[in-house]
Amino acid sequence: SKDNNIADTTTASDSGYLSSPPQPEVTVAVRNVSGDSIVWKDLTVIIKGKRKYSDRVVKSSNGYALPGTMTVIMGPRKSGKSTLLRALAGRLDDSANMYGEVFVNGVKSSLNYGTYGFVKRKNTLIGSLTVREYLYYSALLQLPGFLCEKKSVVENAIVAMSLGDCANNLIGSHCCTKGLSDGEKRRVSIARELVMEPRFLFIDEPLYHLDSVSALMMMVTLKKLANTGCTLIFTIYQSSTEVFGLFDRICLLSHGKTLFFGETLACLQHFSNAGFPCPIMQSPSDHFLRAINTEFDQIISMCRNLEDDHGDLSSVNMDTGEAIRTLEKTYNSSADAAAVETMISRLTEREGPSLKSKGKASSATRITALTWRSLVIMSREWNYYWFRLFLSMLLTLCIGTLFSGLSHSLTSVGARVAAIFLFISFSSLLSIFGVPAQLKEVKVYACEDSNKHSGAFVFLTGQFLSSIPFLFLISISSSLLFYFLVGLRNEFSYMMYFVVNCFICLLVNEGLVLLVATILQDMFSSIVILVFLHMMMMLSAGYFRIRSALPGLVWMYPMSYIAFHTFSMQGILENEYNGIVFTVGQVRTIPAYEALQNVYDVPANDHSKWKNLMMLSLMVLGYRVLVFLLLQIHVKKFSLTGFVCCKRKINDKT
Repeated sequence: SKDNNIADTTTASDSGYLSSPPQPEVTVAVRNVSGDSIVWKDLTVIIKGKRKYSDRVVKSSNGYALPGTMTVIMGPRKSGKSTLLRALAGRLDDSANMYGEVFVNGVKSSLNYGTYGFVKRKNTLIGSLTVREYLYYSALLQLPGFLCEKKSVVENAIVAMSLGDCANNLIGSHCCTKGLSDGEKRRVSIARELVMEPRFLFIDEPLYHLDSVSALMMMVTLKKLANTGCTLIFTIYQSSTEVFGLFDRICLLSHGKTLFFGETLACLQHFSNAGFPCPIMQSPSDHFLRAINTEFDQIISMCRNLEDDHGDLSSVNMDTGEAIRTLEKTYNSSADAAAVETMISRLTEREGPSLKSKGKASSATRITALTWRSLVIMSREWNYYWFRLFLSMLLTLCIGTLFSGLSHSLTSVGARVAAIFLFISFSSLLSIFGVPAQLKEVKVYACEDSNKHSGAFVFLTGQFLSSIPFLFLISISSSLLFYFLVGLRNEFSYMMYFVVNCFICLLVNEGLVLLVATILQDMFSSIVILVFLHMMMMLSAGYFRIRSALPGLVWMYPMSYIAFHTFSMQGILENEYNGIVFTVGQVRTIPAYEALQNVYDVPANDHSKWKNLMMLSLMVLGYRVLVFLLLQIHVKKFSLTGFVCCKRKINDKT
């Protein structure tokens, strides 16, 4: 009766706990929204060495997500929520084995490219682009079709994620350019996936590092997106009461076990039935996590002496392990678990429409988009090439004025060789300033390739083509300044060989920097290793000691052949001195290459300078081939932005 309901509410309020909602029925109400559903049944994920206590990161989980709804996977750290999310999206690492069944629209299958979006926990954005530019380039990388169609989907994504007010603002970075707030950046990451107009959207920690206002704005925006028919599944650690009220269904995990799956209000009733009612002044999500997070046990034991002054620190008056077992047992025998089984049977008994991929952008389109995007980034970020250009000109001016006015005589050979060696060595050393930018590019590549928006060949080709104009600008400006200050051979063909030689040296350096950055993926370590490698190459290049006199182990083989300085110096000196004859006294003359023998080992063959240029070109290609192999293996397997395909093993029940 009405009086009894009032009495129950009053009693609950007086006891200090939230009144529980009515007991859920076995039938589940389904919102009449067109879209696609996903079901997981007896899903288990095993990753060897992932957990100390068990390799089973997710244990026999059951659940579903319906169109037009937000399903949240909640749990403490290392509960398996992110692993379950990746398993549903088909993005487990190769080391993971998945058992069980995943149904999409009633069909046992995986999600195809373009039918789903996946947003990682950490943002990997490009700070020097505006929101609209960033999304437009993402559309070029992802979508086939015409440019007008891609502009349309970009505008739709901007509206969907409420980014209209900041669409023309630079995204910005933490250290240099001021830009968007953390919440806006997080919404840009989601908008990047909405460009594909996915039917499913998986988000790992959408509220990661967001304040309360940004978190509420994020969830309201996602709720609006869900109302369009998109099926949303995301993980979350904890939330405010306002945010919690926006969820449709919750999957509660602890140590890989499903402690509850169902509607959010029913979860309060579940905890109450298990003997853990939620206090009135406590957020439901905080209460749930307090009950199932074993890390609280240590805190309670440390602060037990404070309870007399401040009251009981916990509403769960038992060991957390015991609370988890109680919640699991209560759920397995509850009407909620029966409702989940009924709904799973209902969603899998009939096959719905299959999801088809919309196709991908062509490789040529992707290369063009990446090349143009990189050109824009390089032109806007001063530390990318402009600072290097300034330092290169300053260094060239110092070296050129130091060795200016050298005559074309036998006595100036040593000084000319020294000037050329210093110019080549220090100009190459300045490429280390590109390490931070190269690291950013590798991280952006890893993020885009994980969603199959890019590829190693596309990335390397676009990065190579975009670097050519800037590197050529650096090489031609500094080399011409050096050439005329020092007074090298005054013929156009020889001058152009010098410029091309310096340009290819910079290309080799870019490949070396990219290789080291890809391997280490740490700025400080990369800079240290690159400085060490350049010092080793300079020592073995044949200037400090003639190459033929170098010790055989290490210095001669392999360092003198790895050092691009060796081939660059040989080519430039051959270009400068071959065909030149010096007069000694009034009668005797000697070829210039003989005069060089005491300073540098140069063969007496005019065609060998082209062989040296070819060796430098092969180094340009070789470094990028190594980077290509590393991007296929190392970045995908070991980096923080690790990803790729899952190893699925279906364990059909008999």
